Amino acid sequence: MKPVKVGICGLGTVGSGTFNVLKRNAEEIARRAGRGIEVAQIAQRRPNPQCDTGSTPITADVLAVADNPEIDVVVELIGGYTLARELVLRAIANGKHVVTANKALIAVHGNEIFAKAREQGVIVAFEASVAGGIPVIKALREGLAANRINWVAGIINGTGNFILSEMREKGRTFPDVLAEAQALGYAEADPTFDVEGIDAAHKLTILASIAFGIPLQFDKAYTEGITRLTTADVGYAEALGYRIKHLGVARSTDQGIELRVHPTLIPADRLIANVNGVMNAVMVNGDAVGSTLFYGAGAGQEPTASAVVADLVDVVRAMTSDPENRVPHLAFQPDALSDHPVLSIEACESAYYLRIQAKDHPGVLAQVASILSARGINIESIMQKEAEEHDGLVPMILLTHRVTERHMVEAITALEALDDVVGDVVRIRVEHLN
Repeated sequence: MKPVKVGICGLGTVGSGTFNVLKRNAEEIARRAGRGIEVAQIAQRRPNPQCDTGSTPITADVLAVADNPEIDVVVELIGGYTLARELVLRAIANGKHVVTANKALIAVHGNEIFAKAREQGVIVAFEASVAGGIPVIKALREGLAANRINWVAGIINGTGNFILSEMREKGRTFPDVLAEAQALGYAEADPTFDVEGIDAAHKLTILASIAFGIPLQFDKAYTEGITRLTTADVGYAEALGYRIKHLGVARSTDQGIELRVHPTLIPADRLIANVNGVMNAVMVNGDAVGSTLFYGAGAGQEPTASAVVADLVDVVRAMTSDPENRVPHLAFQPDALSDHPVLSIEACESAYYLRIQAKDHPGVLAQVASILSARGINIESIMQKEAEEHDGLVPMILLTHRVTERHMVEAITALEALDDVVGDVVRIRVEHLN
């Protein structure tokens, strides 16, 4: 059987890794796929010294790959929204299958891309778009197909996890660790996508759609970054038996789907709380299987290439099958997707960590408790520290039971209006994941 011909668009970190893995493991991959996979064309803007492409034809025009009649599968690894979307849609229109690692493209334009792919009877595979080499999309879409998924929670951005790990383990400040992350290449010169939760929200949007059978709705995901976290809060959380992680949470409730990324206190004895450095982990809770944890490298040259090549193998196995009998892109049949709404953050519910800076006056704690009680917010525990020498203020740290965001915002507004409360109340959500 003649080999499947692949065009790789983008020969950066992941693209070169994909080429190298395909070349190094060609025999093993062919045995798994049932036929060879040959890189027949590459589109790149500049040479990559990490990749010896030999005699493989090279072009600077990615759209030329999509238009090449010899190419069976286009691998999109250029990133971004605009050109990547044009490339993928052109490839689909030309009847080619697509493999992509582009989480932003899928999260924002996936509904359109999948609809066009169905019309043309081609496959769009995107395992590498979430959590690098961890096969969590395949697990959610196929391995857990018997389950009603209750919730998904993940550490799905390695940069943010590295920063928080360093802050906890070494007492370093956010700006200090961010500078090191940039020097090590973990963070971009503009780290906004990583530290503000946008990258994680792209990935969570994809996971939530597959878990709950809803259309992709990135514009409704709530994102909150880690830039305002302090070593003090990291230390207080540790003293209370928690770790702070930049967590993506998608939960199905009777009212709708929670879709949110934010700093989160997690009990220190949970496995996911002990995922450190640049590693990723995703917990999935299903009604039949209970809780499962998927852990591994969430980025990097060959871990991500592992997922890209696995998608290529899946495409090769399925490309001659009846399109109606393939695994749906979002796990559920397209005409069976749910219109269950994505909730606004105000309607989401969680427990909370609050840190209040108060003047050292009697009766302040009673006022705080009264404000919370009036809004139906129960206190789980309180930790009150000695007055700080530099300003005489007393840090009060509270953990609450679960309550809606709307009620907590109302309570914080009232707390900040107290004469004895100084500055903003620090609020971090708490998830027990049990």
